Formats: sequence, C-alpha cells, structure tokens
Amino acid sequence: MAKANDSTTKKAAAKSNEYDASSITVLEGLEPVRKRPGMYIGTTGPDGLHHLIWEIFDNSRDEAMGGFADDIEIALLPGGYVRVTDNGRGIPVGIHPKTKVSALETIMTTLHAGGKFGGEASGYKVSGGLHGVGASVVNALSEHTKVMVHKDGEVHMQEYKIGVAQAKVKVVGKTKNTGSVVFFKPDVTIFKDGINWNWDKIVGHVRQQAYLVKGTRMTIIDAREAGMVDSEGVFYTRDLNLDAPSMTFYFENGLRSLVAFYNQHQTPVQKNIFYAEKEQDGVMVEIALQYIDDTTPRLIAFANNTYNVEGGTHITGFKTALTRTLNTYARSVGILKESDENFTGDDVLEGITAVVSIKMPEIQFEGQTKGKLGSVEAQGATNTVFSGAFSTFLEENPDDGKAIVNKVLLALKARKAAKAAKDSILRKGALEGMTLPGKLADCQTKDASESELFVVEGDSAGGSAKMGRDRRTQAILPLRGKILNIERARLDKMLASEQIKNLVVALGTAIGDVFDISKLRYHTIIIATDADVDGAHIRTLLLTLFYRHFRAVIDGGFIYIAQPPLYKIKRGKETFYAYSDEEKFKIIGNEEVADASEGEGEEDAEGEEVVATTAKKAKITIQRYKGLGEMNASELWETTMDPKGRVLKRVTVEDASEADRIFDMLMGTDVPSRKAFIQSNAKLANLDV
Repeated sequence: MAKANDSTTKKAAAKSNEYDASSITVLEGLEPVRKRPGMYIGTTGPDGLHHLIWEIFDNSRDEAMGGFADDIEIALLPGGYVRVTDNGRGIPVGIHPKTKVSALETIMTTLHAGGKFGGEASGYKVSGGLHGVGASVVNALSEHTKVMVHKDGEVHMQEYKIGVAQAKVKVVGKTKNTGSVVFFKPDVTIFKDGINWNWDKIVGHVRQQAYLVKGTRMTIIDAREAGMVDSEGVFYTRDLNLDAPSMTFYFENGLRSLVAFYNQHQTPVQKNIFYAEKEQDGVMVEIALQYIDDTTPRLIAFANNTYNVEGGTHITGFKTALTRTLNTYARSVGILKESDENFTGDDVLEGITAVVSIKMPEIQFEGQTKGKLGSVEAQGATNTVFSGAFSTFLEENPDDGKAIVNKVLLALKARKAAKAAKDSILRKGALEGMTLPGKLADCQTKDASESELFVVEGDSAGGSAKMGRDRRTQAILPLRGKILNIERARLDKMLASEQIKNLVVALGTAIGDVFDISKLRYHTIIIATDADVDGAHIRTLLLTLFYRHFRAVIDGGFIYIAQPPLYKIKRGKETFYAYSDEEKFKIIGNEEVADASEGEGEEDAEGEEVVATTAKKAKITIQRYKGLGEMNASELWETTMDPKGRVLKRVTVEDASEADRIFDMLMGTDVPSRKAFIQSNAKLANLDV
C-alpha cells in the first residue's frame, strides 16, 4: 500500500512539472493589462496614473500634429474623473470589417488596434507612438470610461466599465462640432495610492507639447471643486464658465518660443534665435537654438513629440553639423587662424540652448521608455537640414555669427586652462585614495555599496559626527562655511576652491570629461546641514554642484538629505525627539500646548524651556536645536546617523529641464527674476529667524 501511495505521489509530481500547451494561460481582451499594468504604463504609482492622461491627450495631440485639430482641453473633474476633448475628426464609429463591431469599440477594447499602425493610408503620417494601444490600456485600467464622438452632425456615445463595453455605440444627439470627448476614472483597485492628480505635472506636460505643436490651443481646467462630473450637451468644459483654475497655452512660434522660455533668466550672446524647419528624406526636422552667457549646454530632444532624455541619432547628427559648421565659419571670418586648433564638440556646446525635434512615420526607440531615438535616418536628415540652414543664418546675421564664434573661442581657451588645473589637482593617485583630504574622516570598509559619506556643516558638527559615527561604514567630511557658487564658475576656478576640491577627491569619480561614476567611493552621500537659513543656502549650493557636475550621482539615487530633529523633549525621565512642530505638540500633549507658546515658558538651569511643572505632571522641557553642532555625539548618532532610526530624503530630478531653469533662477545672475520667485513663494517657506 505504501508503494502504491508512493507511486501516485511521483506521478502527481511528474504531472505538476509538465510544461506543454495546456500550461499556457491565454488572457482574453484587456485582461493582460489588468494582470500586468506595469508592462503598459511603467508603474501603478503617481507616474503611471498620470500616464493615463498622457495617452488620451497624446491621441488628441496627434490629431493636431496631422493638421486635423487646433484646440485641445484637459479637465480634472470631481471624483477622480478626467475629461479630454479635441476638435479633430472624431474617432471612427462605423463597423470595423474585421471585428464586426464599431471601430470606436474596437479601438477602446482591443490591444494593438488604432489609427497609428497603417502609416499614412490609415490617416496618420506621424504620431507620438502606438497610441491605439494607449486608449485601450486607459480603458482597461479605469473603472468607468465614456467616449462621445462628434462626427457627421451626430453625437455618438459608448460607455465602458473596467474596459468592457456596456452597450453598443448609440447616437445621443445632434452637433455642429467635430472631435472626440473622453471621460475616464482610474480604477482605485489598480492605483492603490489614490487618484491624486498633480496640477503642476499636468501643466508642465501640456506646456511642453504646446511649444512642439505650434498654432494649437491647449487648455487645462481644474474643475475638481466645481461640482461637475459630466456634461453631455457641452463640447468644451470651459464653455460652462465654471469658477475653476485654468491655464491655456498657444505658441505661434513653436520651438523659438520654447528656447526663449528656457533662456528667460539668461543673458543672450546672439540677438536672433536661430530656427529651421524642413523635410529631408521623409524626416521632418525642426531646430531652434540660442547661445547664452553661460557654461552649461542645454540640448532638448524630441522625436514625434516624445521627449528623449538620452538624446539619440538626431542629437548625434546635430552635434556633428554644429561642430563642422562653426569651425568652417570661424576660419572663413578669420577668428580661427590657420595655426589654431579646431573647436571640439565640447567647445561648441558650451552655453548653447538648443531644441531638436524630428517627426517621421516609422520611428524606433532604444528601450521601452523612448528615452533615446534609434532611427538611423534621423541622423543624416538632421545633419543635412541643420548644416545648410545654420550656415545661411551665420552669413545673413554676421553680428550673431561672430558673437557665437567668439563665445566658442572663449570656451576653447577655458578648456585648456581647466585641463591644466585639473591635471595638476586630480592626479591618479589622489583619486584612488592615496592623498585623500585631511579633513575627511574616512570609513574602514572599501565596499562602496555599504559606505556612507556625511557632508556636514562646520567643524563643530564634524567633531560630533566623527565621535558618534560607525567607523566601519560612515565617513565624515566637514565643510567650512559656504562653498563656491558654481552656477557660473568654470572648472579651473572650481578646483581652486579647497572645499570643492576636497569633496571631488573624496567622491573619487573625478569631474568634467574624465568623470567616472563607477569609481564613486560612497553609494550613500548624505548632506547634513543646520535647520536655518544658512544651512538651507549651503544645501542649495551643494545640490547645484551635484546637479551641474555630478548629475549621474543624483540619477543613480546616491544623494540624500539628512532630517535631524528640531526639538529634544524631556518629560520626567523620558526623552523624545520631534522632527516638526506637529510632532512636538503630539509629544507634549494638548494640555501643554498653550504653555509651549513663545515667550510663555520659563527656562531651567540648562537653558531649556520648562512647559509644565505641576505636582500632578512630570516636568517637560524643550530644547530647540539650531544646528547639528548643538548635539553631542550620542544624540547625533541616535537621531541622524543610525540607519535603524534616522530619516533621510533621497534627492531626485523628475523634470530635468524645470530643475535646470530653477537652478538658473536661484543661483544665476538674473536678480529681478530671483526676487520675483522668492516673493511669490515666500508663504511656502518655513523659516526659523
């Protein structure tokens, strides 16, 4: 009997290990999307949530790119709903020959169905991607979707729940409009963090697209508090005259306006913004550029209106043409002599703001994120179009041409000076730890993945941190005062600063064209400054340095900001730490809040504020930390350095171009803009003066 049981068990085990046709699960319709949403929208967090808006909005934008629409609206409605409207041709509603149901239903309920797959014959010469996929994915991940198509004088409507059509497409009214209106409410069972739309994020995306599709009006309305969920009889939400915040973008000059926007806080080197638009070998190339009195290059790339954060073949073609054209022009006007060396690619990029946008029918990206264009045809087309147009611009605008070339010549001279300074400071031995700065108290481990570097403000905090740290994994680098503002400083001047040189050598990556992220000595770099105005300024200076010259360190997720406590609270023999005023009030209790008001508490012998001293209650004292130097080693370890209990904020850059603009404003030379920014955001600041 035992043998029979054993045999049965073996057969069952063998059966469970079989892998044949019956093992393959086939998901019907839109089931794959709900099963693996991350495959289609990247994440079910905030970025994925907003991706739903981009997919529907981009369909409308593609209508505008094709010349079929010039007015698009996004409305945020109560209950998490979004309403996207365009005045394009309207989604086809006739019976599809293959699916035998309405084309609208086919597009909304079938993956890989849409008007972007069949090339120009299907109605779209160019699109931002395979957005037939997008509409169905949004529908699958929404608990309720409604599409209203205004076409041929009639309003056609169909509703869906979790991607399933609730009835056939039906005519619900007459109309004089043409276009599509899409309502959708994301499914909270998919987006478990909640349906929280970020107004600034949406505005930023739409603003960018309005520059790229010139002559198209794009409006965003925040009607979440306006009480409107649906409006079948109204084409545009704005026609309801709701008392709701809204923004409208319309740019007749397209990329020229975008370059002007990026450079609004800068001093231009050239008076006229260069612009060219031409089709070459089936690729539409559009480029705008302007040189400014700065050292940082800004190259912004788009392919079919998709932002390419890593550039790609169109940027390669642009750089090649830019270097060749400026060298040729500089020699033709005598600024570069026969004996002078040519400008390099780095020389001609210094201080440039350029937007390169290409549009083509069949487009290839490297990777799923569309971060880098891979289409080979784009390189040659961009090179050819830009070479011819930029040569003509330089000849027709000689003042601008000479100003640009002189700017590049200055960059060449600075490059030579910076190389000499870099070679004298960043010797190979220094980068490998042989001559680490004397101020650095290094950790014992050489494993970068477990090494931490605390960059602290002042010798006092540095002393406490060195005494309280875990010597095996934690290194301490104190900074004396405020470091150099590097926003407009060249590399040679930066490396002449002892503070910056110490930090560069401690990191181990080198800087400039020899930067190597693989040599980073610490994978956790923690900026620990005081909780006052000076501390905030030092933190901003450090972040500017990292953003401009160690961007890969930020992108790698290696930079953090320490969150030391604001208060030490003693209640009898108990000790608590509070990281905010709210935490302080929770600790001392509601009855004692009134006694904690400024100027009402008395001080004990240690200078701490006494809040309650009645016979029934334990004495409560509060110490307000002004800086890390006020903490002893054990306090600093317990609150700020111990990995088990500390609070760190990781530094990320979600929108590089916006971050670039803010750093320009805060750390550059445009004083009026900085003043206006500070005044408009003053109420958001939490200052301890």
